Amino acid sequence: MSTPHLLDLDVIATRGDLIESRHRVHAAVVDSKDVLVAHARDTSMVTHWRSCAKPFQVMPLLESGDFDRLGWGDDQLALACASHGGEPEHVALAQRMLHDIGMEEGDLACGPHEPLAQRGQKVLRESGERPTRLHNNCSGKHAAMLARAHEAGWPTFGYERAEHDVQRACHEEVAKWSGVPKEQVGRAVDGCGVVVFTLPLEPMARAYARFAAAARDTQSAAGRIAHAMKTRPMLVGGTDRFDTLLIQETQGRVIAKIGAEGIHSVAWLDGGMGITVKVEDGAQRAQFPAVLRVLQHLGALPALLPPKLEEFMRRPLRNTRNETVGEVRPVA
Repeated sequence: MSTPHLLDLDVIATRGDLIESRHRVHAAVVDSKDVLVAHARDTSMVTHWRSCAKPFQVMPLLESGDFDRLGWGDDQLALACASHGGEPEHVALAQRMLHDIGMEEGDLACGPHEPLAQRGQKVLRESGERPTRLHNNCSGKHAAMLARAHEAGWPTFGYERAEHDVQRACHEEVAKWSGVPKEQVGRAVDGCGVVVFTLPLEPMARAYARFAAAARDTQSAAGRIAHAMKTRPMLVGGTDRFDTLLIQETQGRVIAKIGAEGIHSVAWLDGGMGITVKVEDGAQRAQFPAVLRVLQHLGALPALLPPKLEEFMRRPLRNTRNETVGEVRPVA
């Protein structure tokens, strides 16, 4: 067995000629044979998977048949997997999902927060209204979880808690796809209030590699999720969101899921590979260049990036007078 290729994915912030800050980046790349083929720093690093787990968290709803019985389609599936920007389309769709099961915003366990997309912020600001739970980037996931509880006849109150059947099913799905025994998958509380899963980077990447392989069957849960995310990139993120732009610029060959605190998981569908990147200090400004560099190394992205992606690779640092004084960029 060949030795995994060692990558340098660290990201620096410069000011003038000096490196002012350095972000240490860890990563794992697993191929279609379940083999670790490339890595950066420590692939055994244990961390929270955050929103990267969303495609697996919606699988129990799909596999139960309840998703189809509700008459839901690619829009609802994409939003269930989304870390959306709180734009009008996202908010309206989340509201419709709740309406379909006879519920409303107050039934969501997630709290309100400002939209993550600039357009979403502008629309909300100009409306003079306050953010609601529907603006939460995880409202689609929560609506899908409520649907699972409602359609199964389980209590909807407390659906976010670890002991609830909704979360038990998600736990089992994460264990199955990652290959980590269920009792070894750690659990805590995510930013949106539901269970977050804790495991090493390599099994996270393995889950996405398996997802990429399974997605070749377009009728499977993975195939349907991949199709929804490929064809509804705007719903997955938003007008200025990294995941949306990456899906669009690769014509759906690459599906990415951002997570908070510097975690990012990616399925390269054509190459049958799974990738997970973790910025050690959690800085989002470093995770985007790191993801792009891995994809370039694998050949999933060209050396000369499309302009919209290049903006994420090298970002100017500006002072309060809007003067460019440095930049954020990969070391390598």
